[in-house]
Amino acid sequence: MWDTLRTGLAFAVDIGVLIFVHELGHYLAARSQGVTVEVFSIGFGPAMAKWTARSGTVWQVCALPLGGYVKMQGWGESEDTALKTPGSFAGASLASRAFIVAAGPLANLLLAFVLFSGLYMAVGRVVTQPVLSEIQPNSPAAAANLQPGDRVLDIGGTAISDFSQLQQIVAEHPDTVLDFTIARGDTQFTEPVQLGSVSAEGETAGRLGVIGKQSQLQRYSPPAAIVAGGQETVSQIRGWFSMLGQLAVHHQGLKDLAGPLGIIQITGEAAALGFVTFVNLVAIISINLGLVNLIPIPVLDGGHLLSYVVEAVLRRPLSAAVREGAMRFGAAILLLLILFVTFNDLTRLGTVAWFSHLL
Repeated sequence: MWDTLRTGLAFAVDIGVLIFVHELGHYLAARSQGVTVEVFSIGFGPAMAKWTARSGTVWQVCALPLGGYVKMQGWGESEDTALKTPGSFAGASLASRAFIVAAGPLANLLLAFVLFSGLYMAVGRVVTQPVLSEIQPNSPAAAANLQPGDRVLDIGGTAISDFSQLQQIVAEHPDTVLDFTIARGDTQFTEPVQLGSVSAEGETAGRLGVIGKQSQLQRYSPPAAIVAGGQETVSQIRGWFSMLGQLAVHHQGLKDLAGPLGIIQITGEAAALGFVTFVNLVAIISINLGLVNLIPIPVLDGGHLLSYVVEAVLRRPLSAAVREGAMRFGAAILLLLILFVTFNDLTRLGTVAWFSHLL
């Protein structure tokens, strides 16, 4: 009972914060460009609570919390009509409209940077040390006589500070001989290691055959925490684009895509591991939310930005018929994606196997 309650509460906090920050980005950008915001909503459906600010904006929390929106005056109107209405979104300049739309995803990326930096500043960062905890039998590491407890100091002239860096270098050099500088007890030596390789779905990566389990909390000064937070945010963004490339080119990772049910499960597991793990997950999901919204699919923020690029090239807005058709197409793609990731979630939870067995 407690696990279910904790998972539900953690998911509510997670999704609530991410949606609020995303829509706040749109809201603040709109106000800065002189566009009137009529409604700021967290969730869809009937309003459970609402109030009207002095600016005239209605702030509300609705029954279905899986999303939110900022309703701006003149959204969807033609330019001719909008130009006659002060504070209209459609009457704003093309650059202003693009800025307002992009501000939501950018707010999510900024949130991740703030969370990472704050976490490293207040608590520290858990870093897996480049120490070989286990050596797999018949692996390249075993053939090179590497031993449990060895600390890798350098690989091919590159100083190694954590285990993930070791993994990255090994993965990028399949079937290659690299010089490993090892610290073993009080001695230090360099050993040439012939890496192996492993292939999966058309991709080949290097293999060493080791496991790293030794981690420690690395503390940062405020300036160093800000730098490390920025580096982690950039690293996560690069990883996301790398994953998207693998998905598009090799269809690798399709089974790993998660939907709302998967996020609920992951959020519950992170909450069970403690505050630091939960905050770290919120930052990662925030990056994913921001980048997914920038994908150029109509309905998403990226789709609107793409239409503004086309408008800038053509020097005229797209016709209402084209915009409506694009929105319907985008909605269909989004619905198919939701169905697909939900099927993935149900498969991981065992629901699909249970139903198949029942049939």
